[in-house]
Amino acid sequence: MEIQTAQKHQALSIARLIMQAMNYDCCRYFAGPDHTLDDFERVMTELVLSDNSQYSYKNTLVALDADGGLCGACVSYDGGRLHELRRAFIEAAKANFGRDFSDIGDETQAGELYLDSIAVNESCRGKGVATALLQATIDKGRALGLPAVGLLVDKGNPKAEKLYLRVGFNYVGDNSWGGHEMKHLQYAL
Repeated sequence: MEIQTAQKHQALSIARLIMQAMNYDCCRYFAGPDHTLDDFERVMTELVLSDNSQYSYKNTLVALDADGGLCGACVSYDGGRLHELRRAFIEAAKANFGRDFSDIGDETQAGELYLDSIAVNESCRGKGVATALLQATIDKGRALGLPAVGLLVDKGNPKAEKLYLRVGFNYVGDNSWGGHEMKHLQYAL
């Protein structure tokens, strides 16, 4: 397995993994009742292709198998840039879905590399891909000189929470995102 910075040609696969990480209920929430998951996937792919979006390929690490196939992806960025990077999502939601999310709560803040999304293709699960992506993200946070790596985990996803705790993340508080109650975890650097 090799971890590397994402490339533009991987955008559709990355968008699909981001949607898995969000969970499809959240995707439907953002797309609204008049739009499909396919509509949301198209918008997410455009956001991955963007240079200045929280979901940009530039903010994404990917795990490749021995044949170069995409096994997983992890999107992370400096939490201090959240509002700047989120603008692309807010504008895309208005333009494509007629929905205004400009008042959405902050899931991160300055002082942490925010791990926005992590997902592993089903065929690659159980092979250490998520752990490798988490470790590479921790290394990215160190390289950026940030004091912590943070993430939100859905309170209804104890399996993911167990993985994060095993890697060394610690509970620091509660939050909500996309209509779901979440725990805020951090890895101190």
